[in-house]
Amino acid sequence: MPKRPPTGFNVRRSQQQRIDWDDPPLSDPSAAAPRSRPVGEIARHIKSRLKADAELNDVWIEGEVRSLNRSGAGHYYFDLADAESDAALSCAFFRNQNRGIRVEQGDQVLVHGSADVYLPRGSLQIIVDALRPIGEGVLQAEFERLSGNLKAEGLFNPDRKRAIPSYPKRIGVVTSPSGAVWHDIQQVLARRWPLVSLLLAPCLTQGSGAATSIAAAIEELNLLTTGEPDLIIVARGGGSPEDLWAYNEEPVARAIFASDIPVISAVGHETDVTIADHVADLRAPTPSAAAEIAVPDRAEEAARLAALRQQTNHSIEVRVSQQQQWLVLARDRIDAGVPHPPTLRIELNRRRQDLDRALDSGVSELRARSSSAGLRLDALNPRRTLERGYAIVSNAEGHVVTAAAQLDVDDAIEIQFADAVVAARTALNRRSGEA
Repeated sequence: MPKRPPTGFNVRRSQQQRIDWDDPPLSDPSAAAPRSRPVGEIARHIKSRLKADAELNDVWIEGEVRSLNRSGAGHYYFDLADAESDAALSCAFFRNQNRGIRVEQGDQVLVHGSADVYLPRGSLQIIVDALRPIGEGVLQAEFERLSGNLKAEGLFNPDRKRAIPSYPKRIGVVTSPSGAVWHDIQQVLARRWPLVSLLLAPCLTQGSGAATSIAAAIEELNLLTTGEPDLIIVARGGGSPEDLWAYNEEPVARAIFASDIPVISAVGHETDVTIADHVADLRAPTPSAAAEIAVPDRAEEAARLAALRQQTNHSIEVRVSQQQQWLVLARDRIDAGVPHPPTLRIELNRRRQDLDRALDSGVSELRARSSSAGLRLDALNPRRTLERGYAIVSNAEGHVVTAAAQLDVDDAIEIQFADAVVAARTALNRRSGEA
């Protein structure tokens, strides 16, 4: 019976040795043994040939991140896959090259690096020295264009930004209800300031329609007539530039700008900066940081109040002590300045008698002066002169006539006697021939 043809590794070896299993050749003692090489020699040879290929040492490769693993040392290891051809390349993105760069499973990326062989496994891998999301250049150009337009309109003006309330009673949160962000904000606020109440305005945070959804949620909080929030937090967790792009769109920027309620923007991680961050009244590096910024810490407030209470009590004690000292000094001064009561009574009686005498003397003097002035006034009274036979002549205008030359013939005059006034007219003076 013929032998069964070998499989696997034995197939390749049988092909190399050209063995016919149905009719095996007779062994030839004189045939030379095949030349072999150590594994390490072959692996290093392949590595050197790769290093000698200039194209493979400076190559840009486009693909999707799969099988992502981040080591404890901060290195990224992943496969860069091509969905169309089902091909994949192993990639290593070491810590000294990936600082500030986030890599997520499923990202479409463009990597730069060089091909190499990892000798312990004999595996081909791409040593990555640069990575950026596909389309980043297009998104960056659109970001700069819209930022320039909105900045020119004054949406980024720092003078219009409002202060965040120190003790908000109600905070509106614009985010996805199913994400970790909403849970994190609740946890932080409950720990720091349980007095605040939260109002969720649910919205889409990425994808088609997300920008419109975020803007509508902000507007909804502003239109509340009861239970309106004192502060709004617009929040989303980290992601690729494409995932965060909704927060760079114009509807979101204008909704934040139009908000009557102060807005904190907390989108992505600390290195992610969006247009919403520029328009908002305050930017927080993360959603959890936004929650910490929004409210005071109850432990710190309790310590501050305790310090104020102690300071107030000390101030009161100092003030009371000062007043007590002042009262003691005032009492001493009063005791030193007030004479003995009997002596004081005698002195008061003496001064009252002096005052009475002075008043009596003053009144008598005033009466004498008044009597003398009355006599003088009576002597100067014109009526007394009229009673002695004199009269006062007045013309028609009521002016006193002091000389006959002031009158003409037949002028109307009044003659005032002591007891009455007589009307008369002038006649010819027989002595002078004048009126």
